[in-house]
Amino acid sequence: MYDLIGDIHGHAEPLKRLLRKMGYRESMGSWQHPERKAIFVGDYIDRGPAIRETLAIVRRMQESGNAVALLGNHEFNALAYGHQLPDGSYLRSHKEVHNQQHEQTLLQFSGYQKDWQSYTEWFYSLPLFLELPELRAVHACWDEGHIAWLRKCGYETLNKELLVQSHDKHSYAYRVIEDLLKGKEYNLPEGVMYKDKDGHPRTASRYKWWIRAEGASFGSYLFHCPADLHQHMIDGSTAAPYPTDAKPVFFGHYWLEDQFPVIQAANVVCLDYSIAKGGNLVAYRWNGESVLDNTHFVSVSSEC
Repeated sequence: MYDLIGDIHGHAEPLKRLLRKMGYRESMGSWQHPERKAIFVGDYIDRGPAIRETLAIVRRMQESGNAVALLGNHEFNALAYGHQLPDGSYLRSHKEVHNQQHEQTLLQFSGYQKDWQSYTEWFYSLPLFLELPELRAVHACWDEGHIAWLRKCGYETLNKELLVQSHDKHSYAYRVIEDLLKGKEYNLPEGVMYKDKDGHPRTASRYKWWIRAEGASFGSYLFHCPADLHQHMIDGSTAAPYPTDAKPVFFGHYWLEDQFPVIQAANVVCLDYSIAKGGNLVAYRWNGESVLDNTHFVSVSSEC
């Protein structure tokens, strides 16, 4: 059986408390459970106070067979931030907004460059998605067509070729990585914007890809939109929603703020409850069920 764990963002102490709460114990250098295995949905770095320790915990669990660790958009972004192009620029520019996003990771690895190099090499080994016989996991969005393309191209993990391709906004690789690791977006009406969690203006919002757009309001379909547009109806079609008869899917990424975690649908769970913004670190204890259950959540707060 599996314990699926949401975005950690360098919060090692809450991670250890969550693992203890679920019956994991540290032995022979790795946290482990006699009957269960962890699945991490990505975003181990940036923002938090203990990024190096977080990476060490996750990597040791993964390499010892006690966990599966997926790639998150923050690990993807870090690889692009460090990938220098022939003209001396970087694949992910070193402008202020990007510097701020990676600030804590760069600071905490100052003087530990060999360790950081080892972790970035490890990032390339992390799956972009996970499909098991009875469940699925991805960082932000499950899209069957995108995943079929990755499989066809042999891109079940990231490599430098795909990293570069996925920064060409005219390429299909760009759309695949954007959707799977960052989520699908809906363009807001012209002249409408909101500020994201870091205070940056946005004219598009991630949407809830598991529900049907037809007949949905902005408030029910979008993760973020101005309050005065909550009753505005979605105009135009989007991709087909996640099928209600598909196997359960688990993901993180969306900075939910509810005090208590809940399933998004009978077969859909978001595990990101904003630990890096004073929220909770959340896990779902999956015991083989095809219909998910709110009583299977376990969480710890960002404070001791």
